[in-house]
Amino acid sequence: MFEQHYQNLINQIEAGLDAALPPLAVAEGGTVVEASRYSLLSGGKRIRPVLLLATLESLGLQLDLGLPYALAIEMIHTYSLIHDDLPCMDDDDFRRGRPTCHKQFGEALAVLAGDTLLNRAFEIVLDNKMSGRENGLKAAQIIARSAGSQGMIAGQALDLAAEGRIIEPEALRLLHSLKTGRLIAAPVLAACALAGAAEDVTRDFQDFAENLGLAFQIQDDILDVTATSEKLGKTTGKDSRDLKSTYVTLFGLDQAQSMLREVTGLAKQALQRLADRGYSVDFLFGLTEFLLTRDY
Repeated sequence: MFEQHYQNLINQIEAGLDAALPPLAVAEGGTVVEASRYSLLSGGKRIRPVLLLATLESLGLQLDLGLPYALAIEMIHTYSLIHDDLPCMDDDDFRRGRPTCHKQFGEALAVLAGDTLLNRAFEIVLDNKMSGRENGLKAAQIIARSAGSQGMIAGQALDLAAEGRIIEPEALRLLHSLKTGRLIAAPVLAACALAGAAEDVTRDFQDFAENLGLAFQIQDDILDVTATSEKLGKTTGKDSRDLKSTYVTLFGLDQAQSMLREVTGLAKQALQRLADRGYSVDFLFGLTEFLLTRDY
């Protein structure tokens, strides 16, 4: 049941992404769009847009209301990966099982491809005619703030500053809550905004999302040392070679796995509170378990 519904959501997202950024002739900037589509349509778990749509479902709303925001979130996430892979950032050669955007198209075009996706994301949201709807504006603001200098970009800056040195556990948690966690919490909070959810309900969803974001990052750190590059779709073992602090390098594999179970448990507790209120969160329980046990 979970797998089928997850695939149904992914199918909607994939079709929406393909339609939202159609190919262009070279004379009209088609090469940049080709580079953007190369990264955007390369697959992946689509966790962020799935979270937005699934949260809307839990709140009893139609998916059509949230699809533009879900597409925007995935475009912003993909732009961040393109830029994160650049030689001046993490300098990665592979992403989702194939060469990174800058390896395929060159650094300059990769920068422009990321910029294209960031701008197209908010164009889609504005095309949704949300400008007259307070809830839509609030959702767009949540997404923008989570991706900007108070969220993901701030986390990336902290990540760059931390390279080559050991940082304190609280500093690591802050780094990842910004770089990874904010853009995982954003779709959940945006869905709450679109639905006009009450503050106490939004708090439970936020508690769920923030713990899920931390669990997601810890599992990423674990997979960097336990998975193969072929399975993961990107270079493994790179964090330790680049002398980056991770949950594994700071705490060891066993403790990192224990922390993963702990924060996943907190995410599930938040979902249970929502279930006790009468919200349908079975799919979100399944998604949480999937992220805990994933091997890619």
